[in-house]
Amino acid sequence: MGNVCSISISCDAIFSRCIDCCVRKATFACQLEDNLDALKNALEDLIQARNDVMTRVLIAEQQHMKRLNRVQLWLTRVQAEEIEVSQLLQGIKSQQTENVGIGGFCSRNYKSTYKFGKKVDKKLKFVATLMSEGSDFQVVAERIPEVVVDERPSEPMIFGLESTFDKVWKCLAEEQVGIIGLYGMGGVGKTTLLTQINNKFFDTQNGFDVVMWIVVSKDLQIDKIQENIGKRIGLFDELWRNKSPEEKAIDIFKFLNKRKFVLLLDDVWERVDLIKVGVPVPSSKFSSKVVFTTRFIDICGLMEAHRKFKVECLQNEEAWKLFQNKVGEETLDSHPDIPELAKIVTKECGGLPLALITIGRAMAYKKTPEEWNYAIQVLKRSASEFPGMGKEVYPLLKFSYDSLSSDTIRSCLLYCCLFPEDYSISKSHLIDCWIGEGFLDEFDRNEAQYKGYYIIGVLLHACLVEEEADRIKMHDVIRDMGLWIASDIEKENIMVQAGGGLTVLPEVTKWQGVRRMSMMENEIEDLLETSTFPHLLTLFLNSNRLMTIKCDFFHSMPLLKVLDLSCNRFLNALPSGISNLVSLQYLNLSRTSIKELPEELKLLANLKCLNLEHMIFLRTIPHQMICNFSMLHVFKMFSYNSPIYIAPDSVLCGGHEFLVEELLGLKHLNMLSITLKGTHALQRFLSSHMLQNCTQSLSLQLIDDSKSLSILTLAHMKHLQALHLVSENLKELKIDCKGEDVPEAPKPHDFHSLHTVDINSCVKLRHLTWLAFAPSLKFLYVSNCSSMEDIISAETLVEVSEMVRNLNLFAKLELLKLENLENLKSIYWDALPFSHLKEISVIGCPKLLKLPLNSNSTKDHKFLVKGQKSWWDELQWEDEATQNAFHPVSNMFEDFSAIFEFDFC
Repeated sequence: MGNVCSISISCDAIFSRCIDCCVRKATFACQLEDNLDALKNALEDLIQARNDVMTRVLIAEQQHMKRLNRVQLWLTRVQAEEIEVSQLLQGIKSQQTENVGIGGFCSRNYKSTYKFGKKVDKKLKFVATLMSEGSDFQVVAERIPEVVVDERPSEPMIFGLESTFDKVWKCLAEEQVGIIGLYGMGGVGKTTLLTQINNKFFDTQNGFDVVMWIVVSKDLQIDKIQENIGKRIGLFDELWRNKSPEEKAIDIFKFLNKRKFVLLLDDVWERVDLIKVGVPVPSSKFSSKVVFTTRFIDICGLMEAHRKFKVECLQNEEAWKLFQNKVGEETLDSHPDIPELAKIVTKECGGLPLALITIGRAMAYKKTPEEWNYAIQVLKRSASEFPGMGKEVYPLLKFSYDSLSSDTIRSCLLYCCLFPEDYSISKSHLIDCWIGEGFLDEFDRNEAQYKGYYIIGVLLHACLVEEEADRIKMHDVIRDMGLWIASDIEKENIMVQAGGGLTVLPEVTKWQGVRRMSMMENEIEDLLETSTFPHLLTLFLNSNRLMTIKCDFFHSMPLLKVLDLSCNRFLNALPSGISNLVSLQYLNLSRTSIKELPEELKLLANLKCLNLEHMIFLRTIPHQMICNFSMLHVFKMFSYNSPIYIAPDSVLCGGHEFLVEELLGLKHLNMLSITLKGTHALQRFLSSHMLQNCTQSLSLQLIDDSKSLSILTLAHMKHLQALHLVSENLKELKIDCKGEDVPEAPKPHDFHSLHTVDINSCVKLRHLTWLAFAPSLKFLYVSNCSSMEDIISAETLVEVSEMVRNLNLFAKLELLKLENLENLKSIYWDALPFSHLKEISVIGCPKLLKLPLNSNSTKDHKFLVKGQKSWWDELQWEDEATQNAFHPVSNMFEDFSAIFEFDFC
């Protein structure tokens, strides 16, 4: 019999499950209408929530942020659910119309109603889930990692800027350097250089998080700088735009304070307050960098730059390369004469990249020599007429002119245009002309002179002129721009034909209305025409070949204030008609061959500056002439050589003692350069505190029997800059500690202004130890002193050692020239650093066998030693390293007496 399997199922359980199932189905069908309403409402709420999230996402994306992946997924799911629910609701609506009765219980298709009810319930729950997920989005986007730098369009690096670029790039790696200034004249390539620095970060990020480029320009606006920075770092939107500058500064600071940044500021005209902008000031704590460009060196100080670099004009070779590049080989090769003509054009550009590029482009495809010759003529005559110069170059440069703080300074700049191209203008001469013209109208001449030097400083700092020791020079393009402004903009009515090779003055008709005229550095021999020049204020006729000036040439120049006749070496007389210049304030007759000043000169009662320097033939100055110039502020009569014959009726007789007497009557005199020829004249001169206080240059030609001079009697000349001494009998320049002539003990810096000393033909003088009291000495010339044994005597220096203790001897010396000192054995017994030395020249000093040099003297800079080969071969050196530091520069002569140059390498 087989086994029997029995299964027992409770009928109650089965029944219960069937009831539950029926109830659920009945519920889906019964609540369908309510659930439909709930689903519609839930979907509307979900759509609103979706829209709110989407708005937040869009705002974030405007701030250069990226939406989160989970947010994007949620938005996608919501969109899909919206479509499905809409379709479901549409399907139910259609089904109700056909089969469903009121309440769903009277449906003709109960099964269909149940299915729809179940779907609605499921969607309702899913919508609720999506709603819950959306409400959890506290953050909808994240900041996109910034592109460190935006590459900027630029031309290739300008030839010659590479070295400056390398220096700046090296500084960016130095922790102690946070702020770097690049300054230079307009058009020199500062923006190009800054662009290259910006683009270098595109390739080499150097660990910086963000590089920001901001154009500042002349009209400084802090809010605009903040706006540009805000856009660059993702802060900018409508809400941020409406914040106050202080609030923006806080936001910028919060962002940049946590990052290593580079801020590039182009074209800065005044101080940019980084704190007001919100930029953390770079320091050892903040290793970020700020690099800016400006036309003014003063801005480097105002911006507290740790390092500054002047962007210079290009050297000749570099300028030629740039010009060739712009003109093109096709044009340069089109005719054999064009390359040489192109070099002349290049020179007219003065190394200014903007001019080289503008003119180079204009000359591309000019393939005949005639076109190039015409271009040269236009550039020399009136460069503003050259294509592009008046529209592109000069307007850019004129911004610097317009930025000058006063009309006076602008007038002073335009006055510099009266001098020829590449002319080195003496600062003192220029200031004297400015005073004569009335630009510096301060009654106190010292104050006027100080203001003149201040204005020169302003022009230097604006890179509108360049400095050369005590002179300045105007860049050719700046000069042309100045002439353009004076003629076309300011209508100054100036005529400048300086250095033009003229042999006669231009036609008189062209002079009508001219206010300033420069005919200097020409070949004009005679001034014979007479005309009316009612408006003329300044007339430069210096450095010509003048021999004759017609008596009435100056007849109709009632307003003339400045007249320069200097450096006319054939001019030996002045016309009596010069007395007509009743308004004249400045008269320069220096380096002429005039033998006597006419009596009529006394009528120039307004004269403020009279220059008679180096008039080696002048033998007559009438009595009462100098003292008659009651308004005289400046009198210059310094000369290395004096005439052999002095007329007995001249104030120059008596060793210039009478001249001194007349000078004592000038109440306004405050600048004097003078030659004295005797001890009595010197003593009378030294008795006047006024004359000592205003003397800047003094030539002592002691032709009497004086054998000693207490050099410290000159120590009260606090403004003495140049001293020339000639005396055949002088044996000693005493350094007295006290005495009748020296009421006080000497001090180490008694001659603190003295920078030039020339000792000549003092055949009995043995040393110049007193120079230890001249700490600012730059130029020392000693010649034809046969008894000179030492420049600085050890024995004498020991006697005054307390007075010169810790003195840095010859610390500022630039040039030392020794000639025909046959007994000279020593300059100084020990090595000196010579930190500013440029040249030592030794000729005819056979006993000078050792120079005060060692390896430290040649450590930091380069200088020349000039001398005869025979002398050089006998020199004894401190050590081999010092000797090896010098090598011959030129070896052109076989003669052993020839001069050799030895250059520290």
